[in-house]
Amino acid sequence: MEKNILLVEDEPGIADNVVYALQSENFVVTWVTAGLDGIDALSQKNFNIVILDVGLPDIDGFEVCREIRKLSDVPIIFLTARGDEIDRIVGLEIGGDDYLVKPFSPRELVARVKVVLRRGRYNDAEINRPATHQTFSVDEEKRRVSYCGSYLDLTTYEYGILTVLLKHPERVFSREQLMNAVWPSPEESFERAVDTHIKTLRAKLRKLDPVDDSLVTHRGIGYSIKLS
Repeated sequence: MEKNILLVEDEPGIADNVVYALQSENFVVTWVTAGLDGIDALSQKNFNIVILDVGLPDIDGFEVCREIRKLSDVPIIFLTARGDEIDRIVGLEIGGDDYLVKPFSPRELVARVKVVLRRGRYNDAEINRPATHQTFSVDEEKRRVSYCGSYLDLTTYEYGILTVLLKHPERVFSREQLMNAVWPSPEESFERAVDTHIKTLRAKLRKLDPVDDSLVTHRGIGYSIKLS
Protein backbone atom coordinates (compact mmCIF):
# COMPACT_ATOMS: atom_id res chain seq x y z
CA MET A 1 0.00 0.00 0.00
CA GLU A 2 1.22 3.49 -0.91
CA LYS A 3 2.81 5.41 1.96
CA ASN A 4 2.53 9.20 1.94
CA ILE A 5 5.15 11.30 3.69
CA LEU A 6 5.03 15.00 4.50
CA LEU A 7 8.47 16.64 4.60
CA VAL A 8 8.66 20.07 6.26
CA GLU A 9 12.18 21.35 5.56
CA ASP A 10 13.32 24.82 4.43
CA GLU A 11 16.81 23.87 3.19
CA PRO A 12 16.56 22.78 -0.49
CA GLY A 13 19.85 20.88 -0.42
CA ILE A 14 18.70 18.70 2.47
CA ALA A 15 15.17 18.35 1.13
CA ASP A 16 16.33 17.25 -2.34
CA ASN A 17 18.46 14.45 -0.85
CA VAL A 18 15.69 13.33 1.50
CA VAL A 19 13.04 13.35 -1.24
CA TYR A 20 15.29 11.37 -3.57
CA ALA A 21 16.12 8.78 -0.88
CA LEU A 22 12.45 8.33 0.06
CA GLN A 23 11.20 8.16 -3.51
CA SER A 24 13.86 5.55 -4.25
CA GLU A 25 12.08 3.39 -1.65
CA ASN A 26 8.70 4.04 -3.33
CA PHE A 27 7.42 6.53 -0.77
CA VAL A 28 5.23 9.36 -2.03
CA VAL A 29 6.62 12.65 -0.72
CA THR A 30 4.99 16.05 -0.32
CA TRP A 31 7.60 18.74 0.41
CA VAL A 32 6.83 22.13 1.95
CA THR A 33 9.30 24.72 3.22
CA ALA A 34 7.38 26.37 6.07
CA GLY A 35 5.65 25.21 9.23
CA LEU A 36 2.29 26.80 8.47
CA ASP A 37 2.30 25.17 5.03
CA GLY A 38 2.91 21.83 6.71
CA ILE A 39 -0.03 22.29 9.06
CA ASP A 40 -2.21 23.29 6.11
CA ALA A 41 -1.10 20.26 4.07
CA LEU A 42 -1.89 17.92 6.94
CA SER A 43 -5.36 19.42 7.35
CA GLN A 44 -6.14 18.63 3.71
CA LYS A 45 -4.56 15.19 3.24
CA ASN A 46 -3.80 12.07 5.25
CA PHE A 47 -0.13 11.25 5.66
CA ASN A 48 1.49 8.15 7.13
CA ILE A 49 4.39 10.07 8.67
CA VAL A 50 5.71 13.64 9.01
CA ILE A 51 9.41 14.53 8.80
CA LEU A 52 9.68 17.89 10.52
CA ASP A 53 12.61 20.31 10.70
CA VAL A 54 12.85 22.16 14.02
CA GLY A 55 14.46 25.34 12.63
CA LEU A 56 11.84 26.67 10.21
CA PRO A 57 11.61 30.23 8.83
CA ASP A 58 8.10 31.02 10.08
CA ILE A 59 7.41 29.10 13.30
CA ASP A 60 9.43 26.71 15.45
CA GLY A 61 9.13 23.04 14.54
CA PHE A 62 8.14 22.19 18.11
CA GLU A 63 5.19 24.57 17.78
CA VAL A 64 4.30 22.93 14.46
CA CYS A 65 4.28 19.58 16.29
CA ARG A 66 1.92 20.95 18.94
CA GLU A 67 -0.44 22.19 16.22
CA ILE A 68 -0.25 18.87 14.36
CA ARG A 69 -1.17 17.02 17.54
CA LYS A 70 -4.42 19.01 17.63
CA LEU A 71 -5.25 17.57 14.20
CA SER A 72 -3.69 14.13 14.11
CA ASP A 73 -1.61 11.50 15.90
CA VAL A 74 0.46 10.87 12.74
CA PRO A 75 4.03 9.79 13.62
CA ILE A 76 6.57 12.64 13.56
CA ILE A 77 10.35 12.45 13.05
CA PHE A 78 12.21 15.64 13.97
CA LEU A 79 15.21 16.89 11.97
CA THR A 80 17.39 19.42 13.73
CA ALA A 81 20.82 20.93 14.05
CA ARG A 82 20.35 20.92 17.84
CA GLY A 83 21.98 17.92 19.46
CA ASP A 84 21.38 18.82 23.09
CA GLU A 85 19.65 16.23 25.25
CA ILE A 86 17.05 18.75 26.43
CA ASP A 87 15.91 19.40 22.85
CA ARG A 88 15.50 15.68 22.24
CA ILE A 89 13.52 15.32 25.43
CA VAL A 90 11.25 18.25 24.54
CA GLY A 91 10.66 16.83 21.08
CA LEU A 92 9.63 13.44 22.44
CA GLU A 93 7.62 14.92 25.29
CA ILE A 94 5.39 17.00 23.01
CA GLY A 95 4.56 14.06 20.78
CA GLY A 96 7.51 13.29 18.50
CA ASP A 97 8.34 9.68 17.65
CA ASP A 98 12.00 10.00 16.69
CA TYR A 99 14.76 12.60 16.45
CA LEU A 100 17.61 12.87 13.92
CA VAL A 101 20.44 15.39 14.32
CA LYS A 102 21.97 17.14 11.29
CA PRO A 103 24.09 16.29 9.45
CA PHE A 104 22.58 12.87 8.82
CA SER A 105 22.57 10.20 6.18
CA PRO A 106 19.39 10.14 4.04
CA ARG A 107 19.65 6.36 4.10
CA GLU A 108 19.55 6.41 7.91
CA LEU A 109 16.45 8.62 7.78
CA VAL A 110 14.76 6.17 5.41
CA ALA A 111 15.62 3.34 7.80
CA ARG A 112 14.12 5.27 10.72
CA VAL A 113 10.98 6.01 8.69
CA LYS A 114 10.55 2.30 8.05
CA VAL A 115 11.06 1.48 11.73
CA VAL A 116 8.55 4.10 12.90
CA LEU A 117 5.99 2.91 10.36
CA ARG A 118 6.58 -0.72 11.33
CA ARG A 119 6.36 0.00 15.04
CA GLY A 120 3.83 2.77 14.69
CA ARG A 121 0.15 3.02 15.39
CA TYR A 122 -0.91 2.38 11.80
CA ASN A 123 -1.48 -1.09 10.40
CA ASP A 124 -4.17 -2.00 7.89
CA ALA A 125 -4.46 -5.62 9.03
CA GLU A 126 -7.68 -6.73 10.70
CA ILE A 127 -7.80 -7.32 14.46
CA ASN A 128 -6.48 -10.75 15.34
CA ARG A 129 -7.49 -12.00 18.78
CA PRO A 130 -6.40 -9.12 21.03
CA ALA A 131 -4.46 -10.16 24.10
CA THR A 132 -6.21 -8.98 27.25
CA HIS A 133 -4.67 -8.03 30.60
CA GLN A 134 -7.60 -7.20 32.85
CA THR A 135 -8.26 -3.50 32.16
CA PHE A 136 -5.66 -3.48 29.33
CA SER A 137 -6.28 -4.92 25.88
CA VAL A 138 -3.39 -5.19 23.41
CA ASP A 139 -4.10 -5.44 19.69
CA GLU A 140 -0.72 -6.41 18.26
CA GLU A 141 -1.93 -6.45 14.65
CA LYS A 142 -2.96 -2.80 14.74
CA ARG A 143 -0.35 -1.92 17.37
CA ARG A 144 -2.73 -0.26 19.77
CA VAL A 145 -3.69 -0.63 23.41
CA SER A 146 -7.02 0.01 25.07
CA TYR A 147 -7.37 0.83 28.75
CA CYS A 148 -10.65 0.90 30.64
CA GLY A 149 -12.44 0.33 27.33
CA SER A 150 -10.83 3.25 25.43
CA TYR A 151 -7.92 3.20 23.00
CA LEU A 152 -4.87 5.10 24.20
CA ASP A 153 -3.31 7.73 21.93
CA LEU A 154 0.27 6.42 22.11
CA THR A 155 3.49 7.38 20.39
CA THR A 156 5.65 4.61 18.93
CA TYR A 157 7.89 4.47 22.01
CA GLU A 158 5.02 4.68 24.48
CA TYR A 159 3.38 1.71 22.76
CA GLY A 160 6.65 -0.23 22.81
CA ILE A 161 7.37 0.42 26.50
CA LEU A 162 3.81 -0.37 27.59
CA THR A 163 3.57 -3.64 25.66
CA VAL A 164 6.97 -4.82 26.91
CA LEU A 165 5.84 -4.22 30.48
CA LEU A 166 2.44 -5.83 29.89
CA LYS A 167 4.04 -9.01 28.57
CA HIS A 168 5.90 -9.38 31.89
CA PRO A 169 3.71 -8.06 34.73
CA GLU A 170 5.58 -7.29 37.96
CA ARG A 171 8.98 -7.78 36.29
CA VAL A 172 11.30 -4.80 36.79
CA PHE A 173 13.00 -3.54 33.63
CA SER A 174 15.95 -1.19 33.74
CA ARG A 175 15.98 1.83 31.45
CA GLU A 176 18.68 0.17 29.36
CA GLN A 177 16.59 -3.00 28.96
CA LEU A 178 13.56 -0.99 27.84
CA MET A 179 15.62 0.98 25.35
CA ASN A 180 17.17 -2.19 23.91
CA ALA A 181 13.70 -3.71 23.53
CA VAL A 182 11.97 -0.68 22.02
CA TRP A 183 14.43 1.77 20.41
CA PRO A 184 15.77 1.02 16.88
CA SER A 185 19.13 2.65 17.79
CA PRO A 186 19.33 2.71 21.59
CA GLU A 187 22.96 3.77 21.60
CA GLU A 188 21.95 7.10 20.00
CA SER A 189 19.36 7.99 22.63
CA PHE A 190 19.45 8.96 26.28
CA GLU A 191 18.15 6.80 29.12
CA ARG A 192 16.29 9.86 30.37
CA ALA A 193 14.01 9.50 27.35
CA VAL A 194 12.51 6.42 29.04
CA ASP A 195 11.58 8.54 32.06
CA THR A 196 9.87 11.04 29.77
CA HIS A 197 7.77 8.37 28.08
CA ILE A 198 6.82 6.79 31.40
CA LYS A 199 5.69 10.22 32.58
CA THR A 200 3.48 10.77 29.52
CA LEU A 201 2.15 7.20 29.75
CA ARG A 202 1.11 7.78 33.36
CA ALA A 203 -0.68 10.97 32.36
CA LYS A 204 -2.58 9.20 29.59
CA LEU A 205 -3.61 6.33 31.88
CA ARG A 206 -4.74 8.73 34.61
CA LYS A 207 -6.77 10.67 32.07
CA LEU A 208 -8.93 7.54 31.79
CA ASP A 209 -8.56 6.48 35.43
CA PRO A 210 -7.52 9.30 37.82
CA VAL A 211 -6.34 6.86 40.49
CA ASP A 212 -4.32 4.62 38.16
CA ASP A 213 -1.07 3.39 39.72
CA SER A 214 -0.22 0.50 37.41
CA LEU A 215 3.15 1.91 36.31
CA VAL A 216 5.59 1.45 39.18
CA THR A 217 8.90 3.28 39.56
CA HIS A 218 11.69 1.35 41.26
CA ARG A 219 14.14 4.09 42.19
CA GLY A 220 17.65 3.48 40.95
CA ILE A 221 16.52 0.33 39.13
CA GLY A 222 13.77 0.88 36.55
CA TYR A 223 10.05 0.29 35.97
CA SER A 224 7.42 -2.40 36.13
CA ILE A 225 3.67 -2.72 35.69
CA LYS A 226 1.21 -4.19 38.15
CA LEU A 227 -2.19 -5.47 37.10
CA SER A 228 -4.77 -5.22 39.86
